[in-house]
Amino acid sequence: QVQLVESGGGLVQAGGSLTLSCAASGSGFSINNMDWYRQAPGKQRELVAAITSDGSTNYADSVKGRFTISRDNAKNTVYLQMNSLKPEDTAVYRCNAHIQVARVAGVVTYNYWGQGTQVTVSS
Repeated sequence: QVQLVESGGGLVQAGGSLTLSCAASGSGFSINNMDWYRQAPGKQRELVAAITSDGSTNYADSVKGRFTISRDNAKNTVYLQMNSLKPEDTAVYRCNAHIQVARVAGVVTYNYWGQGTQVTVSS
């Protein structure tokens, strides 16, 4: 059974920084893409940043130049470094991982989610 455990959220003043971590635990799997999403109250879930297994990245326009996604494949962990935070970055952030497991019939890809971590940016 694979689990994603997030850490690093909290309360920070505008202009500050936070780093989120999301570690996948378990065995017998490999991880393809890893993503960070966020959802603010009353708003739709938004893809913030994505990273492929070979390190290619993609960002929402609203966070380009301020956020950096990275991963440590040896630790099955994805990070989100958030700088120059703004009050509009306040949301619950959740990681998502596309996890591949070898089955008798072939490789199957599952979509796993972390539990979410609150990020609050005060003005």
